[in-house]
Amino acid sequence: MFLSLHIVLINHIATFHLPTPSLRQPPFSLSLAPMSALSNSSSSHGNSFLKMPAIKFTKLFINGDFVDSISGRTFETIDPRKEEVIARVSEGDKEDIDIAVKAARQAFDSGPWPRLPGSERAKIMMKWADLVDENIEELAALDTIDAGKLYYINKVAEIPSATNALRYYAGAADKIHGDVLKMNGDFHAYTLLEPIGVVGHIIPWNAPSLSFFIKVSPSLAAGCTMVLKPAEQTPLSALFYAHLAKLAGIPDGVLNIVPGFGPTAGAAISSHMDIDAVSFTGSIEVGREVLQAAAWSNLKPVSLELGGKSPLIIFNDADIDKASELALFGIMSNKGEICVAGSRVFVQEEIYDEFEKKLVEKAKSWVVGDPFDPKSLQGPQADRNQLEKILSYIEHGKREGATLLTGGNTVGNKGYYIEPTIFSNVKEDMLIAREEIFGPVLALMKFKTMEEAIKSANNTKYGLAAGIVTKNLDTANTMSRSIRAGIVWINCYFTVGSDVPFGGYKMSGFGRDLGLQALHKYLQVKSVVTPIHNSPWL
Repeated sequence: MFLSLHIVLINHIATFHLPTPSLRQPPFSLSLAPMSALSNSSSSHGNSFLKMPAIKFTKLFINGDFVDSISGRTFETIDPRKEEVIARVSEGDKEDIDIAVKAARQAFDSGPWPRLPGSERAKIMMKWADLVDENIEELAALDTIDAGKLYYINKVAEIPSATNALRYYAGAADKIHGDVLKMNGDFHAYTLLEPIGVVGHIIPWNAPSLSFFIKVSPSLAAGCTMVLKPAEQTPLSALFYAHLAKLAGIPDGVLNIVPGFGPTAGAAISSHMDIDAVSFTGSIEVGREVLQAAAWSNLKPVSLELGGKSPLIIFNDADIDKASELALFGIMSNKGEICVAGSRVFVQEEIYDEFEKKLVEKAKSWVVGDPFDPKSLQGPQADRNQLEKILSYIEHGKREGATLLTGGNTVGNKGYYIEPTIFSNVKEDMLIAREEIFGPVLALMKFKTMEEAIKSANNTKYGLAAGIVTKNLDTANTMSRSIRAGIVWINCYFTVGSDVPFGGYKMSGFGRDLGLQALHKYLQVKSVVTPIHNSPWL
């Protein structure tokens, strides 16, 4: 899964540069208490370090109002720190999606949003971003209790990155225009860029806020209306954002939020005859179903971001200490629940032994604990299913003959916590080297030559991201052009921005989030041709 990216960290956290003094516990500060000191501490997992937010919004948001689902059913959203119910949320189904789509269609066909000047849409989007900033602590806490994400990173990195995306596309809203074309003969031609219509968004649970705004922002700027289904694991912040959108002045029916489950609400979006486009971030298996449903319904265009098994390739001229920090950061950030996680690390054999030693030392100091605790570098996995999936992959690795260097166990007696886990002696045909684990599990391998590294990096069905660590510009250029991935980082990782297109090759999907390419996903190109009579020139 994404953003999918599934977290975007500000550049000074994600690169080799030292963090600014205002960031007091960056992920590279590994000189904290060892994990063993926390593993049996109830204070690390059972107690909160901040006052818990009140849960204000648990109903569907349709046509500008919070409403119960037609069925009246609700589902539990669980705090992964404590394995306790946070709230019961209205469960949207096909009937609710139909109502939401009807509201979005009315807002598109007859409402003001597509007809506003881009500059007016931009003002409302900017006001929405300001309201998010004003409520950032509460929103950061919601994503922490709902997804187990680090509160500090939510507050200083992920949600600010989300509002940056909102402001970026607000700035693009009044710059949408076509081209004037030169035709043969007495004709004048030009193109129009028109909003595609009603859009369906289906977002993942690993980066609830960022995923929300990566999808919503460009489609709003384009003049579209939409129905969004948040992941059933993490619906709370999306509903809060809907409340703030209404306060900002987004017209009723433009933004509709329907929490629910994939086989019901998600399937209804994918197959709906009155939805004009779908953007999905999630697994390959569900992506196939979305694509098939879109094809069998109204042949709506689909954008898919379907995860990765990203390689990080470290050459023998690298600074070993910094490279080991980057490798650890690349897989352990957001507890490995990132679609671009550097889960396959290839190290040139001359430095492999020293690199492995440093990496394991750092992993043993990586602090797992309550995500509200500023000392914690890793919170709990998002839910029990994900925890059990990760543990099953670890058992596969052991059975297939990989060497477990560190980790592999759960942490504490309550919550979905797991140790940072590193395997060596990994073969490329092993399950842990082929499948997206979506957890803090790293497969460590060695290589001899650049050609071997390229072949190994590309030996995957995925193609979302890759990292290269080298001081040699020729090596960096050759590798970045040889690896089949949508984004390649050189001597950094997770470094992205609102203007940097994000998406995959191969089975990591197609279409791009972020950048102006994302805006154009939600626009149709119309050509207009008219005769020219008695023109003095052509």
